[in-house]
Amino acid sequence: MPGGQKRRRPELGVRFRSKRLLALLVLGGLALAGLVPYQFFEDELATFVQGGESSLEGPSSTSAEARTPDDLRSTTGDRDLPRPSDEFDFWVLALSWSPSYCASEGERANRRQCGQGGPKGFVVHGLWPQYRGGRYPSDCPSSEPGRVSQQVYAGIRDLIPTIGLAGHEWRKHGTCTGLSQTDYFRMTRAAYEKVRMPTNLAGGAVSPAKAEEAFVRVNRGLEHNGLAVTCDRRYLRDVRICLDKALNFIACPAVDRRACNLKQPLMPNRR
Repeated sequence: MPGGQKRRRPELGVRFRSKRLLALLVLGGLALAGLVPYQFFEDELATFVQGGESSLEGPSSTSAEARTPDDLRSTTGDRDLPRPSDEFDFWVLALSWSPSYCASEGERANRRQCGQGGPKGFVVHGLWPQYRGGRYPSDCPSSEPGRVSQQVYAGIRDLIPTIGLAGHEWRKHGTCTGLSQTDYFRMTRAAYEKVRMPTNLAGGAVSPAKAEEAFVRVNRGLEHNGLAVTCDRRYLRDVRICLDKALNFIACPAVDRRACNLKQPLMPNRR
């Protein structure tokens, strides 16, 4: 060989991929048995199918930034917003407090989200089309791919903690918006950038009223009847904010009625 270089044996790549497939099958069995979160298995399956980086391996040398579509990294004003379908009435932007998810799930929590380098505060749970009466469309037929590609996910990974969650949100909610997959996530980023995050939350028991007030105080035009704080039996989980299709804050009584009824759910510190 020129320069004394050794030719890489082609069967090594096949063997490596076979080992990944075997590890994936084992992980799938653990997920079905409830021993690991199914979302983590879905992340790894999507990565394997698309040939991308897996958390079962070391990090890739290819940066996410190099694969990120520019139109998913930023928005440039309301005039550039995608135009959604007329089949629903308004949006709900669901923001999840990531430390609550990690504390609640413990060892079952997704390692991508709760491991070292994971998100520290609010992340996007989803952007949901809603009807005024409180119902919402879901799982609509679509000609778009059901899975979110690594390239598309690279443009939103700072918002949505795992590719499995991104795929779930697209299939359940995004397919009912009349938008392409890329435009749905463009709209998700635009909605996220509309909202300012308060900095005086977390660190113990926090009343839902205090959490609401913190968001209302830093977001001009947002009223108490335009958002809802949700919780599980112990932790504050989501803040759900209602927006019209131009991403203006609006009242949404049906969403507001579903707010947390605990007096002081826990809101763990940023890790």
